[in-house]
Amino acid sequence: MSHSPMVEVQRYPFGQHAFNDLRDNAFATSNWPLVYVLSDEKHLRAYIGETTDTLTRMSTHLKHDEKRLLTAVHLITSEYFNKSATLDVESMLIKYMAADGKYTLLNGNLGLADHNYYQRDELYEEVFREVWNRLIAKGVVSRTLDHLDNSDIFKYSPYKSLSFDQRQGLLTILHELTNPDVQNILVEGGAGTGKSVLAIFLFKLLTSEDHQISLREFSDEEAEIKSLLASLRQTLPNPKMALVVPMTSFRTTLKKAFKHVSGLSPNMVISPSELTKQHYDIVLVDESHRLRKRKNLGAYFGSFDKACEALGMDKHTCSEVDWVCKQANKAIFFYDESQSIKPSDADVDVFQRLKSAKSSATHRLLSQFRVKAGQPYVEFVDNLLNGRIDDDEVFTAKNYEFEVFDSLSDMVQTIHEKEEQVGLSRLIAGYSWPWASKKDAEAYDIVIGDVRLRWNSTNTDWINKTGSHKEVGCIHTTQGYDLNYAGIIFGEEIRYDPESQSIVIEQDNYHDRTGRQGIKDPAELQHYIINIYRTIMLRGIRGTFLYACDDALREYLKQHIPVHNVGQIQPEENNVVELEPYVNSVPLFDLQAAAGEFGTLNDVSDLDPDKHEEWVAVPEGVRVHKDMFACQVIGESMNRVIPNGALCLFRTDLGGSRSGKTVLVECIDSVDADSGSRYTVKVYESFKTEDEYGWRHQRIQLKPNSYDNDFQPIELSDHQDQQYRVVGEFICLIEQSQ
Repeated sequence: MSHSPMVEVQRYPFGQHAFNDLRDNAFATSNWPLVYVLSDEKHLRAYIGETTDTLTRMSTHLKHDEKRLLTAVHLITSEYFNKSATLDVESMLIKYMAADGKYTLLNGNLGLADHNYYQRDELYEEVFREVWNRLIAKGVVSRTLDHLDNSDIFKYSPYKSLSFDQRQGLLTILHELTNPDVQNILVEGGAGTGKSVLAIFLFKLLTSEDHQISLREFSDEEAEIKSLLASLRQTLPNPKMALVVPMTSFRTTLKKAFKHVSGLSPNMVISPSELTKQHYDIVLVDESHRLRKRKNLGAYFGSFDKACEALGMDKHTCSEVDWVCKQANKAIFFYDESQSIKPSDADVDVFQRLKSAKSSATHRLLSQFRVKAGQPYVEFVDNLLNGRIDDDEVFTAKNYEFEVFDSLSDMVQTIHEKEEQVGLSRLIAGYSWPWASKKDAEAYDIVIGDVRLRWNSTNTDWINKTGSHKEVGCIHTTQGYDLNYAGIIFGEEIRYDPESQSIVIEQDNYHDRTGRQGIKDPAELQHYIINIYRTIMLRGIRGTFLYACDDALREYLKQHIPVHNVGQIQPEENNVVELEPYVNSVPLFDLQAAAGEFGTLNDVSDLDPDKHEEWVAVPEGVRVHKDMFACQVIGESMNRVIPNGALCLFRTDLGGSRSGKTVLVECIDSVDADSGSRYTVKVYESFKTEDEYGWRHQRIQLKPNSYDNDFQPIELSDHQDQQYRVVGEFICLIEQSQ
């Protein structure tokens, strides 16, 4: 299927000698708005920008201490570009290239555009997708947008646009950080109001140097922020900082996100007990409602007591909130009272006293932007769970899938379908079944009718574990995370009493031992369990599905939520004169004639340059390795990135994570219908499972990336993956001169 390109990406060397080449680009010399990527393949650094005066902007960059060391510039041009569009594309590239992880970005984290403009949704979403695919073709990025959208590195990156609400929160925090009379700052906000995003953004801001920060999108607030930062850096030029995260699973996730950001380190994300090791200038606490006191701590009792002793505190009267206050000159707590879900959580009174202290300041975030249904959905959930809803009220939203199911089997199937379509779709349940599979991996924990399910097989980063969509998470493995779709099972510990028209808790059916031990007041336990369901019902960005074990509760939900309908269908011009093998060229293989030779070649580096006849020049700026090779790709199944007949550069597969990458795969026992050979090029997605023998592929999907929607993914089950072999990873297109 042919497609008229909306975007062009052209590469030039970056340096004084390259200006003649740049002058040949009509967009660069006619003051047309464009976007560019400066990069250095050797040190893997990059800078992203936009301009209407390309030559002047490049001259300015050549005078910059860091940017002048970059070696290539990719100009991204389009007749569709205007100033608003290029600002938007620049911002999107910063966000996604940071998550892609190939380059360390020299860009600051502020100043990212997030504004609307004419045809942004109708046209420019597709324009940006084409920009990204062109950059994959050029080897500038490697992973698909769909893959990155679901990655935690993207979700918890500091390269984010802040909402007006968040910007006001940022200003409040900066004002109080410069106020010598304020020690503690509480930022309150419900689930989905962006507390974690603001915390990570602020952390990166305070650790960045002035030249790394752009403030243009803060408009009226720019001067104020600059002044506050300058004032803060007079007293704290290099603040010693930490981000405290109480929950082990979420802490592990944020450590991974920090690992991929220039200037940040996983060691900056710590547990509350690690506060005993040193004193800090500034401590940020995310999910601070999960800071603990000495009650129902289980195995953590010993560590808690040891930390109290090290800090000289009474273990019976203090909490981890006190640890933070003692070990930080300035403490910033991101807090939501409604997400306190266990009796071991620090008392609400502790935070009330902290807020009322003279040395404290408070700011509230109000805007909801995790759940697409917005604040009305949040208020509806709160009213629904607390019996404050009108008899005839039914919640619907055009941009949000919200349904109650009569059949758990149907809901499980729907979650599996959503996982296939968009990923990050998980089942979550109340803790009303014992965790039998923890001791017996063959046992099932949740058995309802013909549905047999197991609890989460790990407590650490379960959301991102391969195969987790086939398990059931609990509050402890999902709190703090975003999902695309959440399927919520209301367990046997919660029911509805039609006579009193209220929700009732069955304490004997609640199996979180540390969540109920020592609670004598039933109202207190009900408070925690309602908070649990409220929290997990606010995980789904695109939709939430519900099933209730209790018939009366299910009928109550069906009065106010739409019921699921079972029948509802849900290469650059090359001027190289002389080819030098593995210096500026790589071997060229004919895949359609490679049934014998190429299929048995395990290591391209074994190839004798003197015995191989065909070599092809690699694009300028690509570092050549002896495990690289080239071949022509036939067919339309990848035409968003690779045109039919294009010559492509690959590198021998080295293993490791391939998900989201474009790969060359050998079909051992078949011929690819699109290419007509034993080889196919597709986007690789792997779904793994863990058993007694370790990790293994449960299913592999080879996905097309085409403008033609008729192409379908190739699904490989456990036994079928032996019929396919990944030969190489796509690097970039090799564009040949006519």
